[in-house]
Amino acid sequence: MNRLLGYIGFVCIVFSSCKMMHSLRNDQSKYIYIQKEGRENKKWKLIWEDDFSGSVLDNSKWSKIPSGKSDWNKHMSSDSACYRQSDGKLYLRGIKNPDTLKDPRPYLTGGIYSKGKFAYQYGRIEVRAKLESAQGAWPAIWMLAEQDKYGKYPRNGEIDIMEHLNFDSIIYQTTHSYYTLDLKQKTNPVHSGTAKLDINEFNVFGLEWYPDKLVFTLNGKETFRYPRKLDVDPSQWPYDQPFYVMIDQQLGGSWVGKVDPDQLPVQMIVDWVKVFQ
Repeated sequence: MNRLLGYIGFVCIVFSSCKMMHSLRNDQSKYIYIQKEGRENKKWKLIWEDDFSGSVLDNSKWSKIPSGKSDWNKHMSSDSACYRQSDGKLYLRGIKNPDTLKDPRPYLTGGIYSKGKFAYQYGRIEVRAKLESAQGAWPAIWMLAEQDKYGKYPRNGEIDIMEHLNFDSIIYQTTHSYYTLDLKQKTNPVHSGTAKLDINEFNVFGLEWYPDKLVFTLNGKETFRYPRKLDVDPSQWPYDQPFYVMIDQQLGGSWVGKVDPDQLPVQMIVDWVKVFQ
């Protein structure tokens, strides 16, 4: 009898696990868009967008980025002073912390990501935004892997569609991975490029993502290309899995330098986000 009960219990556990995994796959299929093979040769089709037309952030698409210990997220906050949505635009702000007794950090920043709500594999993304400048300002539009196919960072790669520093007249467009960071392979192929822009205007920052290359764009024109290579370490191409979208107004760090508090607040103004496959 004990053996029979044990067997029944084992079967129940296996069934429950399978049911849970099936449910998880179904849940993921609702928000993860995998481009069908050969679709890249056809006309782009809009699959997901946000024009920020409401008065509040659409929580079905975005979450506010929580704080962390890295340079880029150490000032991230859910404080409403770092966010505003009006007239069809989202304002992500970097500010002086008005209450350092409640939170000892000197600065607070706003950022959003689509983690757990939208991710895609292959296609085209475009973000129309205007970047304000200040010493220590570091706005970014980038993507990280949704499912951690290859392990902990940087095994799954990072795609930086746009990063801007201080008062620069250029943006940086970069790929990071185990191949570029740990194996130091930054020139085979070249993993980063820059593009000039009019910082006083809205610009469209984009990426066309194919199974064999990443094509970075600015205002619809190609600016930098990162190809997949077959004759190098496989870690060169972790970009064969779904990624989610991140948009944030960062402040300070070893790359951008110290923040000048007298030049705050500073903000990134986002008009819309569109993803095509």
